[in-house]
Amino acid sequence: MRKRTPRITKIIIGLAASIVLAVALYNIPFIHSKLSWRLDNLRLSVLYFFNPPQKIKFHPTEQALPTLTMDFPTPSATPTPLPTDQAPPTVTPTPPPPSFILKGVSYVDQMNRYNYCGPANLAMGLEFWGWKGDPGSLLETRDQIAAEVKPGENDLSKNFVDRGNTDVNVMPYEMVNFVNDHTSYKAIFRYGGEVDLLKRLIAAGFPVITEKGIYEPLLPDYSVQWGGHYSFTTGYDDAAQEFVWQDSYLPKPTSVGRNSRASYANYVSNWRSFNYAFIIVYPPEKEQELNQVLGPWTDAYWAAQHALNIADQEILGTALSGNDLFFAMFNKVTSLVNLQNPDYGLAAATYDQANAFYNQLTLSDTQPIPYRIMWYQTAPYFAYYYSGRFHDVINLAKTNLETIERGGRELEESWFWLARAEYALGETDNAYRDMRKALYYHPGFQPALDMFSLWGVNP
Repeated sequence: MRKRTPRITKIIIGLAASIVLAVALYNIPFIHSKLSWRLDNLRLSVLYFFNPPQKIKFHPTEQALPTLTMDFPTPSATPTPLPTDQAPPTVTPTPPPPSFILKGVSYVDQMNRYNYCGPANLAMGLEFWGWKGDPGSLLETRDQIAAEVKPGENDLSKNFVDRGNTDVNVMPYEMVNFVNDHTSYKAIFRYGGEVDLLKRLIAAGFPVITEKGIYEPLLPDYSVQWGGHYSFTTGYDDAAQEFVWQDSYLPKPTSVGRNSRASYANYVSNWRSFNYAFIIVYPPEKEQELNQVLGPWTDAYWAAQHALNIADQEILGTALSGNDLFFAMFNKVTSLVNLQNPDYGLAAATYDQANAFYNQLTLSDTQPIPYRIMWYQTAPYFAYYYSGRFHDVINLAKTNLETIERGGRELEESWFWLARAEYALGETDNAYRDMRKALYYHPGFQPALDMFSLWGVNP
């Protein structure tokens, strides 16, 4: 007579078999690419729920210390007087038509990837002009871009997508450098954009990539979080007071992100959080045509001064409060750094004020604390470093890394500035270790390679 297997044993065997099967299926590349980012987002949301990074605060402790020796020359101020915001455009702008929507726009989503709006939007910007990527590559166009701008940790045991998941952000300059260094097209990046400028660019045939903030609900409690997002803006409608843009965050198969619409007011409010930054990709033969539309924005210093004036007007006005006012204060720091203020002390003091205001922000359903701001922007590092406040650079970098690492992510720029400040204080072993971390999390990161060359040390 056969001995019957106890019911509990059958259940255990069944569960074990199900787990083995689930793991096997999950590791099939096609299924893995579809599920990994969703499971990862759920993991991060649960982790952030129990360990909220918005509770992490940075408190500066130093005043300017100009007698300390820096390891890298301070950027020189422009040799000619800065243009004022009143400088007239070289060409009288042609008023744009009341509405215009560009044709021939490809839609590229960022799904099955983590923090992929940069590569996805840049792929749209290039494909609009006919770029097909490397015909010999097996990677999608967005992945070909990511391989350069978002390579991720240097762990070859992981697949390409999982390696890139560690990098929480792609900077605008990285996207511009990709276009200028790896394609036959050109790209520029400016601050201080305006609604009228966007409309004139679009009407002239130039779609625009803007960097702006978004508020989105996240699991497990669907609380609203603030984050950065690129948007490919391809049309406008004055009658509806709306921009038309391609939202890479909304997925296939329905492609509901295609031709999304945002009111001018909402668009500007979100754009404010990135100092009204914009990127234009274009064929070299259209450069003169583009410059005619840009007018004074062809001059990066004029654009930085214009952005500074916008920030001052928004700070001094009475209409902004909460996050919007904080973003305006942060924008002033960015513009002062971009203008290369001679001693950087004003930029550092301005960030002290912005950070003090940030620390007073209170969490609400509609205004979550924007703790990710330093994931995307680095001006405070410049301000503190070049005013000799190296301990504050170190503490700011460590604070920012703590908000990132709670989710198992990294950011090469924070490791880079941490290492530079350590080197300036004579902590060379720590500096070499942390600069190598910048290179580990972004292989080939040129600023880190340049520092090792300056230090005379092998990476």
